[in-house]
Amino acid sequence: MAPSTRDTADTGDARGSWRRDPAASVGRTYPVPADAPAAFTIVAESHVVDTATEWEPHVHPAHELVWVRHGTLTARVGGQVFTVSEGFGLWVPAGQEHAGRLTAGVELYDAFFAPEHTPEHAPPVLGGPTVVAMGPVLQALLIRLARRDLDPAARARAEAVVFDVLEPSKRQLAVRLPADDRVDTIVEALLADPADERSLEEWARASGTSARTITRVFRAATGLSFAQWRRAVRVHRSLELLGAGGSVQDVSEDLGYAHPGTFIDAFRRVMGTTPGAFAAERASSSDTAGRKP
Repeated sequence: MAPSTRDTADTGDARGSWRRDPAASVGRTYPVPADAPAAFTIVAESHVVDTATEWEPHVHPAHELVWVRHGTLTARVGGQVFTVSEGFGLWVPAGQEHAGRLTAGVELYDAFFAPEHTPEHAPPVLGGPTVVAMGPVLQALLIRLARRDLDPAARARAEAVVFDVLEPSKRQLAVRLPADDRVDTIVEALLADPADERSLEEWARASGTSARTITRVFRAATGLSFAQWRRAVRVHRSLELLGAGGSVQDVSEDLGYAHPGTFIDAFRRVMGTTPGAFAAERASSSDTAGRKP
């Protein structure tokens, strides 16, 4: 995901698409950076994205690790929505269709890993899309690898250490989406507007199904009740709003909570910590990470 020439995939799968925000710019994508050498192990780059930006579903022939500073990245990958902010990155396997959006004013970092040169034992490679812990060492190494003047020996040494420190985050920061036509309307509506407060019974009437069916589908597909799933969606949207500079008071109101304390409790239930502690954790990671040389 990066602003350049378009290379989108057309699969016709509506579950991989965003409900477009008319105020957002449309990003353009490419398989790998245009200046990447014909043969590479890791190639990295960075961009400053001034406006809120969205990407339509697309694929890359290489594994992609993307992370941000000063904002939030939200990505829809298969049947999951990931929300990652400072201190976290998202690993997307080669050939995996994904769509995304960024808050305005972020620094976007991308690293592409050639599958044929990526060790099979590297932790993210063992599974599907994965949230990665973007520790200071990993960030500094990948920023170093964005340089095009590194000699081959120095590049090889940095790449070897990347694979040593690359590991999944303990926080996976994902919401699983039920892939079931009976609740697709509900899922898409709540992803577009998590503050929608319609009750389970109201959703049942609007979608032409029963409350019992909705409950059963969400539980079977996500392991959560409908109410728990909706709470998770709200909290994940709050990561985006908080990352864009919103206060706890404003975010709680935007998401339909009557009191900030209710929002804080919901955040703790989903994330295992408070919004303030989570923000401090992200800030610590960002402050100690190496900057672009």
